[in-house]
Amino acid sequence: MYDFCGFRLDPEQRRLLYEGKPVSLTPKAFELLHVLVQSGGRLLTKDDLMRQLWPDSFVEEANLTVNISALRKALGDTQDGQTFIETVPKHGYRFIAPVTELPPATSPLRGEKLDTGVVLISPPGEPLAAQQAGAPVASRLSSTRWFSRIAALVLIVGIAAGLAFWWHRQHSRAATLDSPKRLAILPFHNLRQDPDSDFLGYSLADAVITKLGYVQALRVRPSYAIAKYRNQNIEIPKAAADLNVDALLMGNFIRDGDDLRITCQLVEASTENILWRGAFDLKYDKLLTVHENVAQEIVKGLELNLSPSEAERLRPEKPIDPLAYEYYLRGVDLYSRNLFPVAIKMLEKSAEIEPNYALTWAYLGRSYNANASFQFGGRQDYEKARTAFEKALSLQPTQIEANVYMANWLTDTGHVEQAVPLLRSALKTNPDHAELHWELGYAYRFAGMLQESVTECERARELDPGVKINSSALNAYLYLGEYDKFLRSLPNNNEAAFVQFYRGFGEYHEKKYYDAAKNFDRAFELDPQLLQAQVGNALSSSIAGNNAKGLAMLLEAEQRIQERGVGDSEAIYKIAEAYAVLGDRVSATRVLRHSIESGFFAYPYFQKDPLLDSLRTDEEFSRLMTIAQNRQQEFQKKFF
Repeated sequence: MYDFCGFRLDPEQRRLLYEGKPVSLTPKAFELLHVLVQSGGRLLTKDDLMRQLWPDSFVEEANLTVNISALRKALGDTQDGQTFIETVPKHGYRFIAPVTELPPATSPLRGEKLDTGVVLISPPGEPLAAQQAGAPVASRLSSTRWFSRIAALVLIVGIAAGLAFWWHRQHSRAATLDSPKRLAILPFHNLRQDPDSDFLGYSLADAVITKLGYVQALRVRPSYAIAKYRNQNIEIPKAAADLNVDALLMGNFIRDGDDLRITCQLVEASTENILWRGAFDLKYDKLLTVHENVAQEIVKGLELNLSPSEAERLRPEKPIDPLAYEYYLRGVDLYSRNLFPVAIKMLEKSAEIEPNYALTWAYLGRSYNANASFQFGGRQDYEKARTAFEKALSLQPTQIEANVYMANWLTDTGHVEQAVPLLRSALKTNPDHAELHWELGYAYRFAGMLQESVTECERARELDPGVKINSSALNAYLYLGEYDKFLRSLPNNNEAAFVQFYRGFGEYHEKKYYDAAKNFDRAFELDPQLLQAQVGNALSSSIAGNNAKGLAMLLEAEQRIQERGVGDSEAIYKIAEAYAVLGDRVSATRVLRHSIESGFFAYPYFQKDPLLDSLRTDEEFSRLMTIAQNRQQEFQKKFF
């Protein structure tokens, strides 16, 4: 142990005390202090310190500077009045405070118990009590031999323990290195208040996320998980904990005419050490190169080993028209803000200028699909979505985004039997991709494979706790009657209309009608165009005793669905449930038929759905159950 100026450093217990009170240090700052204190006042170069502190990693010199600064702050040192750490410009650092090295704590006396419960016969290196003056020589020799044997045994046990510790450490390190690293790439911050270039913050982050999506040693949080960090001051520990990641990439950008400067740094979450820092000065028409360069630096900074196919995917893409790429980035940003019609316009312009960029077609199809489902865009947008997805897959068949979006479209439009093979095939080459697992669980849910749906969706949440958190719910729990689990699966403190509706829907099933009505009303207030919010508004009207108002809302929603060909058959089923609850059995049966024929045939759920109880004596209801059961059994036979 070491004493200096009221501080006591205990390396074995990894503690620093000041006048007996603990001083908080990060693990790396503690190691740095230990190295400096041990040096005996010698000058330690920056290279020396970095080799000792990061022996198995390549890190930027800025990490050392950050930890020196943190250490000075903890010790009460200053740059001007250097009491503890002296900076030797262009060379390194020297610990200049007087240090007293203390011997280990006094060993327990004979017969005292150690913390481990082992009784110490005698302090190490001393003879036993039998070796007192006047004791027989034979007795002394016998005691010495016995102690030697004990010492030898202790030595052997110590070596074995040391080897065991070494083995454990090596294997633990190997396991750590082998386990996928979790990374979040936050939206870049615009240093200049320029609304016309704000779109770059999110869309450039999305481009890097897409580029790294194929690296198996890395689990990158999807774009929708990081959207809420737009224009926010980032607290590294909080953001890392919320996103459940090991590292964060954060950056700034500033645009001045045709000149663009981007700075970013990769930060280790646990220590806040900088793993890599970089700056890019480029012309605006070279935007395409940014995400490629950043992706390469992340791989280096996290010391990832890539397979040949992964390395191939990270190579620079073929150049595309700069204006087309800008329209693409603008479309990506607008989609993330749920401005689907405007996003479509931007992406259509991008595709018109540069028709061979697969990601443009994938996002265009996604925007068409979202507009059709959530904003009643209808039949025409669904067909455009299919055309866009097919174009994206023809250009790049293994593109994850196109496969995920196409499968979602197939499920929503009644072709779940085609969605499942597409997803299973993509999972063979991307087994740890959270969104692929979630979409497979979504498809299983439509087909009534409820427990299988839970398994896939929980696997997706295990890989990424934020997967589809704002736009999809783990409905299989609701359909299994496990309402508590369903409500717990929804994100807390989330103001998305979709989430508010489903929180109310879960509470409605638990017969907590007052709470349900509050959430239904909030969902409708947030987004009155959302189909689910309109269903919630109808149920809220019913709770308030105004069935006529609720039925009018349902009829209006049903007519828009019929006119425009909206195809989300699970959402349509919610209209049938609401009609049944509000007492219009004829309309409920009519919409239920539409839902089943459109591809939602979760027969096990239909059999026990409490909201359909008023229909169970109807002959038409029995016929519909037979149709759903037959298709569900065919699906089960084909895929299970």
